[in-house]
Amino acid sequence: MNAKYTIVIAIVAIAIIAGAVVAYTYLSSPAAETVTLNASGATFPKPFLDATIVEYNSMHSNVEINYAGGGSGQGRTDFINKVVDFAGSDAALTDEQRAQATGSLHIPETIGAITVAYNIPNIGTGLKLSGEVVANIFLGTVTNWNDPSITTLNPDLTLPNHEIAVVHRSEGSGTTDWFTKYLSIVSEPWGTMVGAGTTVEWPTGVGGSGNSGVAALIDQTEYSIGYIELAYALENDVTVAALQNPAGNFVLPSLESTTAAAQSLPSDLPTGSESWADVYILNTDGAQAYPIVTPTYILVYQDLSVVPDMTITKATVLVQYLWYIVHDGQALAAPLEYAALPTNLVTLNEATLNSITFNGESIPTS
Repeated sequence: MNAKYTIVIAIVAIAIIAGAVVAYTYLSSPAAETVTLNASGATFPKPFLDATIVEYNSMHSNVEINYAGGGSGQGRTDFINKVVDFAGSDAALTDEQRAQATGSLHIPETIGAITVAYNIPNIGTGLKLSGEVVANIFLGTVTNWNDPSITTLNPDLTLPNHEIAVVHRSEGSGTTDWFTKYLSIVSEPWGTMVGAGTTVEWPTGVGGSGNSGVAALIDQTEYSIGYIELAYALENDVTVAALQNPAGNFVLPSLESTTAAAQSLPSDLPTGSESWADVYILNTDGAQAYPIVTPTYILVYQDLSVVPDMTITKATVLVQYLWYIVHDGQALAAPLEYAALPTNLVTLNEATLNSITFNGESIPTS
């Protein structure tokens, strides 16, 4: 072969190899250019997700992540319509929704508690309530704070002769889904008359938008009661009830009682690509387990190329951010009163994240 052509071929080969190395480096770490990820969904984990975004951005100044909230219903709709890069939802996708979102994955990112919060003048945190009494309040059959069903549980308190103002979510909500599932477990009348779902026909009360909206309404309305995620109760200094668990104990929502409930998660959990609709940790056994505890999920597509405007760079940033959430990001959970993921969920999430591709090509997680 002519020496000149041999040299040319060698140069081309070197260029190809060099290009491959550059491409690998480019895929292995987010590019220096600014990368923006947009998401919407559950407000239940928003304080935790906001904390992870701030921390991740401090380490990757070229990454901008916008999590708009809006409720689990909004997140699932946006995810199915592929108008966001990922979504948050407390409620798992139904079989119908999974059929609409082919190739969807569930990534549990934290575990939190739903509080029964109230605003009764001169009554602090710790009002004792059973699940049945809470259900009857939201059914509208217990309407006064000095109802015998409440005073019997709280003989040391002088409860007011005042009408109860009920507050609930106004939009599709994963928090509502889990709260109404809990009420359906502890109250046959609730299960028969109202049932469970991200939206239900509320027998009584007024609606607030998001956990923050419900928290604000409770804070502003004397003699009110509602349900909100624990971080919002703490943030708004709202008083919360001690709920009776199956062991008969009245337990306050806390990191410890949330973790105690989380320990009852089954060992045979579904994979990230399977249905999570039947996974729950409500009203579990355990002397100090709080009864309304739930995982919450990140929704993402297994092949990210199906998302409009997704690029290999964005896909890499997204996967690496999610990897951070389920690993180092878990250190941010406890200060916000969320339970860190147990080891089996972390291992499961690792397998799920390693399965994500872009146009069929694997994406590095770090």
